[in-house]
Amino acid sequence: MPNDNFLSQVPAASALFLREAEVRRGIEFLFFAHASLWRSIDARLAEQALGRAHYRALYFIARQPGLTISDLLALLGITKQSLGRVVKELEARALVSTRPGGRDRRAKELRLTEEGRATEAAIFDLLRDAMSRAYTQAGQQAVTGFWQVSEALLPPRERERIGKLGGD
Repeated sequence: MPNDNFLSQVPAASALFLREAEVRRGIEFLFFAHASLWRSIDARLAEQALGRAHYRALYFIARQPGLTISDLLALLGITKQSLGRVVKELEARALVSTRPGGRDRRAKELRLTEEGRATEAAIFDLLRDAMSRAYTQAGQQAVTGFWQVSEALLPPRERERIGKLGGD
């Protein structure tokens, strides 16, 4: 039976934390943690006949109702064609609705339908549980450090855009 206290087995970063070995370890943890987090919702997505791109769109629309297509494109960093396919599928399944923008009638604002909110929330519960377990195991100081490192990896203009998510 593997040791459940994985953190006790992870060596601490050396005082020379910028050595290549530590940088590689950090990149490897990012790769594998990201993959593990997504795997935690893959079965639920499959049950709903949704892909990861569908959920990412649902997630960000839930975080910022009224988000425009162009804003969602910028957040997701995917092509307009890919996003168009995803949004059309979500609309066809009555998970997302679009309407003309309040400031610019040519812009499409996106909102989750009631079913879309329920679907996003059910999938988010799985992500929240995975993140909560990891946060609890790592502790408050590690969580703060994780947020600081993650934020430092982002270009400054992305930090501002991300900071607006979930705001009114």
